[in-house]
Amino acid sequence: MSPVMIDLLLNALGETVLMTLISGLISLVAGLPLGLILVMTSPGGIAEHRGVNRVLGLVINGFRSLPFIILLVALIPLTRFLVGTSLGIWAAIVPLSITATPYFARVAEVSLRDVDRGLIDAVRAMGASKLRIVWDVLIPEALPGILSGFVVTLVALIGASAMAGAIGAGGLGDLAIRYGYQRFETSVMLAVIAVLIVLVCGIQWLGDRLVQRIDKRH
Repeated sequence: MSPVMIDLLLNALGETVLMTLISGLISLVAGLPLGLILVMTSPGGIAEHRGVNRVLGLVINGFRSLPFIILLVALIPLTRFLVGTSLGIWAAIVPLSITATPYFARVAEVSLRDVDRGLIDAVRAMGASKLRIVWDVLIPEALPGILSGFVVTLVALIGASAMAGAIGAGGLGDLAIRYGYQRFETSVMLAVIAVLIVLVCGIQWLGDRLVQRIDKRH
C-alpha cells in the first residue's frame, strides 16, 4: 500500500479503538449496575422485587433483540440530538453504547449469579447491609467473570463499530467500504481484515492475562 493508504489505515485504527473504548466504558458503567439490580431483585435475591426484575428484564431483552444495524438507523434522531450529527465516531458512540450496555448487563448478571449463595447468606447473617454485600461479596467474587465478560463486550463492539462504518461512522469499517469495496482496492480490504484480527486477538490476550492475575481460584 502507498504511504497515504497507510496513514488512512492508522487513522481508521485510532478511530475504531476510540469508539470501542469509550462505548465500552459507558457499557461498563451503565451495564454493571443493571446486572446488579437484576440479581438483587430476582427471586431469593437480597432485595427481591419481582416487578422491578421483570420490567427491567423485558427492557434489556428488548434492546438485545434488535440487530445493531436496525438500532443504528433507529437512533439517528437521538444521535443528532445528543451530538449534533449522525456521522463520525462521536455519533457512532451513541448506538454502540446503547447496544453494548444491555449485552454487558446480562453478561455481568450471569457472573454475579455464580457467586456462592452460602457466602452471601453468611455475610447477611452477620448483619451486613445490602450495599456492603454488593461491595464486599458480589463484585469481588464475580470480578473475574465480569472482566471476562467486559473483554467479550469489547470484541463485540469492534465488530459493531466496523458495521457502523457502513453509514459513515468512520473507523476501519468505513475505510474497508470506501476503499476496499467501492474502489475495488483488495489490498486495503485485506489490510483492514488483518488489523481487525490482530486488534481482537490483542484485546482478548490482554483480557485473559488480567483475569488470570485477579482470579483467586488459580
